[in-house]
Amino acid sequence: MKIQADVGTIDILGHLILWFIIILITFGIGAFFFPYSFSKFIINRSQLIDENGNPRKMTCHTDMFGNIGHVILWIIISLITLGLGYAFYFYKVWNYSLNNTTIE
Repeated sequence: MKIQADVGTIDILGHLILWFIIILITFGIGAFFFPYSFSKFIINRSQLIDENGNPRKMTCHTDMFGNIGHVILWIIISLITLGLGYAFYFYKVWNYSLNNTTIE
């Protein structure tokens, strides 16, 4: 089995511009919601290819606002660590997103 992602350059550009604007408008707080959107953006455009070449769609079931407590905790950790905690947060969100992904 292998995973194949179909992420277009225009899709990426649109996603980045949207989140850049959100982060500017929210004075940086949007950066803590971006990893949820980023992981869901990639996972939902990916598929699992089985041994016979049959594609199976991957669907991420995370919600950016579903874990507001998790976001608040990591904002505090990132502030205390002067931003270093954000790198760990990004990995934890990916871990959470992959654990909440189904294959159809």
